[in-house]
Amino acid sequence: MSFAERCGLHSREREAACEQLLRQVEASGIELIRLGWCDLHGVVRGKTIVASQLRSVLANGIGMVSTLLLKDSSDRTAFKVFEPGIEETLPGFAGASNFTLMPDPASWHVLPWTEKTGWLQCQPFFADGRIVPLDSRHVLQQAVQRLTDRGWQMRCGLEVEFHIYRIKDPLYGADLDPDRAAWPGPAPEVSLIHPGYNLLTEGWFDRAEEPLRIVQRTAQALGLPLISLEIELGPSQVEAVFDVSDVLTASDNMVLFRNATRQALRRAGYHATFMCRPPFEHIMSSGWHLHQSICEASSGRNVFMREAATPGVGALDARQVLSDVGASWLAGLLAHAPALTALCTSTSNGYGRFRPNAMAPQSILWGRDNRGAMLRVIGAPGDSATRIENRLGEPAANPYLYMASQIHAGLAGVDAQLQAPPATETPYSAGAATIPTSLADAVQALQADAALCQAMGQPFVDYYSTIKKAEHQRMVQAEDATEFHKREYFGRI
Repeated sequence: MSFAERCGLHSREREAACEQLLRQVEASGIELIRLGWCDLHGVVRGKTIVASQLRSVLANGIGMVSTLLLKDSSDRTAFKVFEPGIEETLPGFAGASNFTLMPDPASWHVLPWTEKTGWLQCQPFFADGRIVPLDSRHVLQQAVQRLTDRGWQMRCGLEVEFHIYRIKDPLYGADLDPDRAAWPGPAPEVSLIHPGYNLLTEGWFDRAEEPLRIVQRTAQALGLPLISLEIELGPSQVEAVFDVSDVLTASDNMVLFRNATRQALRRAGYHATFMCRPPFEHIMSSGWHLHQSICEASSGRNVFMREAATPGVGALDARQVLSDVGASWLAGLLAHAPALTALCTSTSNGYGRFRPNAMAPQSILWGRDNRGAMLRVIGAPGDSATRIENRLGEPAANPYLYMASQIHAGLAGVDAQLQAPPATETPYSAGAATIPTSLADAVQALQADAALCQAMGQPFVDYYSTIKKAEHQRMVQAEDATEFHKREYFGRI
């Protein structure tokens, strides 16, 4: 019996897809295949096999050390896997045992920036065939199942801000100097690709065209639904906007986009970072704005859309724009916002973004087409594009956890028939409840949120909290905060 059969992946459809892929690989002359898996921090890990091993790996997977699920953002293992009691805390992880990565043949991509190399997305399984429940993609799959059970589907559009720099010495720079190697190592030394502080300026795009062309061609070669590339306000800051897709596809696309962008640009002498606040004095924070709506799986009808204006409902009432379901979903996101923050802004670095009058949220509020509010509602009665834009996220967040958190919080609001407060017109005014100001505070809020703990599973919340607390503690103890952010985030995410 193959491992694919043992873990319940085997089907006629998968077998046919595997055979088709094998024929395609042989005909195209592919030599290497990267097997990628997204870790807790949204970083792609994996192994590379020669093409002749693909048939075996499709059937039986490939081994992976289980501690890869237990790493903090510095790549240190946050749990003591060789000490007594680990089986009670994390069953299946004792002794740094092996998991099996199983590739999905439907995820095949030929990598455009390297020679004769393909890529397959994988998920980890225990030796007995059980899926590893702590895997972040599995966490989202479980959340999606809750929507499926109701006949719903979540649709997401992505707006991702990030920074691109030119590497001063791509061959012999600081990050490649053996005398400066450390854990984590130094970040590359860089210069700007545009001066910034001139939003959407065509001339700045022209100056940055070479790296942006690389981003464009890479994304399109991978089949990602790229709509636009834009010059953001900060020095060397840019934005990529993607068309709407279902929530799992959108998450997969985000993982692939970040990984591909960093690699393709590095080969051309550029450094892309998806950290929120690069460690330089004159920068602007980057956000990841997540547009979300719910539709009926059978008809495609937007469940958030209000069919017609409701008489007697004020302009600041959520039911002026959103259906009753949409308004309750909005209320759920607001009610659980402190806990959501730990999953939407998942690095210590990201909390410097929550500042007044910076087109970033500061308080737990919603507004109608208001970019200062945490939740921006876009649409009108009868508008099939009606949606909620969550502006809480940072571009370094794990996409699967970011989106799973939206589903669980939104459904909590729907099930409880919560009512949203009136929309804000002054999102930076005093008096409103504020977003957590540190990763530690956000993690504490997550642990205290009974609904999210139940929905995501207490073992997962405990596991996630342990790793993120370790990250925060290292930042607090760092002698040089700027150097910490350079090494921990700038050179790695």
